[in-house]
Amino acid sequence: MSTETAPQVDPPEQRSQPAKRGAIETNGINVIDESERKGSSFGLFWPWCASNISVLAVSYGAFVLGFGISLTQALVATVVGAVVSFFLVGLVSIAGKRGSAPTLVLSRAAFGRVGNGLPGLVSYLLLIGWETVLVSLSTLATATVFERMGWASGDATKVVAFVVVALVIVAVGILGFEAIMRIQLWLTVAMIVVTGVYVGLTFDHVDLDAARALPDGATTAVIGATVLVMTGFGVGWVNAAADYSRYLPRSVRTPGVVFWPTFGGSLPVVVLVSYGILLCASDPDLAGEVGADPIGALTTLLPDWFLLPFALVAVGGLVSGAILDIYSSGLTLLALGLKTPRWTAALLDGVLMILGTIYILWIADDFLSVFIAFLIILGVPMAAWCGIFLADLFMRRYSYDERALFGATETGGYGLVRWESVLVLLAATAVGWGLVIDTTGAGDGLGWLGYLLEPLGLGGRDGEWAYANLGVPAALVVGLLGYALLGAPAVRRQEHEQVVAGVRAERVD
Repeated sequence: MSTETAPQVDPPEQRSQPAKRGAIETNGINVIDESERKGSSFGLFWPWCASNISVLAVSYGAFVLGFGISLTQALVATVVGAVVSFFLVGLVSIAGKRGSAPTLVLSRAAFGRVGNGLPGLVSYLLLIGWETVLVSLSTLATATVFERMGWASGDATKVVAFVVVALVIVAVGILGFEAIMRIQLWLTVAMIVVTGVYVGLTFDHVDLDAARALPDGATTAVIGATVLVMTGFGVGWVNAAADYSRYLPRSVRTPGVVFWPTFGGSLPVVVLVSYGILLCASDPDLAGEVGADPIGALTTLLPDWFLLPFALVAVGGLVSGAILDIYSSGLTLLALGLKTPRWTAALLDGVLMILGTIYILWIADDFLSVFIAFLIILGVPMAAWCGIFLADLFMRRYSYDERALFGATETGGYGLVRWESVLVLLAATAVGWGLVIDTTGAGDGLGWLGYLLEPLGLGGRDGEWAYANLGVPAALVVGLLGYALLGAPAVRRQEHEQVVAGVRAERVD
């Protein structure tokens, strides 16, 4: 069910170019040349740990407890949600090692070059959205800390913090892969140290008796909290996973490529969200304040002398995640067809990020509502795409056809549109949106969500299953199984053509 593509020559921006160390990365969405592949799977620990060790994870303790569950239930939901979601990141990372190209380029094998525009657009919006959220949080945290220290307050402080944070993120995104990997290593070490000090200074606010006294919630609430953690962390990264494994030699063992992103991403999430659960269970007022200012609210527990180090580590963690987002969003924009150098795409993303942050900080009335609505709407189709992508990845017995990824094949290749994949994505998204609601009740125009809850006997939009966020795992499963059933014939045909043509026909491990 694919539309064939005519032979063509790879455009110049798709070809591998030597990347100069210490300078702006010149590779774009091209397949990384063999001479540039280096490192080990352990190197994947640093970017995924650094981008998730942010104290924003502490604030998620309030969001998890918002489902009305007990301490034990909240901790279980956190562990399961974090590990499962980053396991998906690890699985998608395999594709980067096998294909040595960005995630949304490798996705062309499942969707076709033109059909891939649909998940590419969703991915781009998700990445830009996360950049905007992280910059907004960084700005709010900095303004709060400066006000508490008596240095400055008001919109002027927000503007200065906003400009500085945005410039750092855009600059590193322009520099590219080498700069990002080095910065993430040092940020990880620094944030581990300062976060440890934060825990030590605030641990006396933990009231274990109050936390243990929380009553058990319904099973549906536990499921909802688990899916919230999945969506807020690992599922939000699946569309970028191969971007950071594509420089690895193809000889690197696959188990390590899966393990280190899973471990590096989930470890800080489990530790920090669990600690946030303890803090918010001990102080209901703190849990309420987190909704308005997720990072700034945490400063109320600190002595004044530690406010500046806390601000640095808080902003550092958020900036770390935004750096990965802007790098991957630039690659995704190129995969969508923008004919420009990678650094230019990153600069354009930075402009959009700035505009989005201005909306959240100075126009939107309720930050939390905007954030949750954003996760609900885009988390579902991204989960559906992840299921399709993984099904396609594990059905392939051979490496990706590099020529077919860019349309230069003498045979059918990956085609222009794989309609079965597009239809599965749309169907999985429709199922997913039918099983979620706007849990804040404040999102504008989201009342149509959850339209399957009543027909399926799940109690409708007011029933207990409405808050279980079933749509995200449902979309993942429907995408995975749907593509496994409908996509297999096309994958076999593609690989047969690849073997006949003698193009990179070695089997994968």
